Amino acid sequence: MNHQSQSTHQHGFDNESGNENVLHQYIQSLDPEFISQLSKPNSEVRQLMESHLNGILGNLPPQNFGVTITTSRENLGQLLAAAMLNGYFLHSAYQRMNLERSLPVSFSRQESSSEVEKNS
Repeated sequence: MNHQSQSTHQHGFDNESGNENVLHQYIQSLDPEFISQLSKPNSEVRQLMESHLNGILGNLPPQNFGVTITTSRENLGQLLAAAMLNGYFLHSAYQRMNLERSLPVSFSRQESSSEVEKNS
């Protein structure tokens, strides 16, 4: 097995069909600065994430209370996974909102009316 197929297999990309994963190729082609920009949280998304985590962990002001949270490694991993999924969801929703706002109003109305016709 050569180094490239080992690396591809190790990262969960199946290369047996002879075609490399298109998403993997796309990500590899991106400029590192662009990836860095994608990795920075939007302030609105960050605030929603903080609010969500505060709701889970408690929202006592740290200047007035010394709060210690004890949990198992497994529960902490589940909390981290849930927070990451929530962050991805919020980021995607934010991107969709911006995309919908940037589309012409007539296109948006046409799409809405076609959805109503499908449901009738």
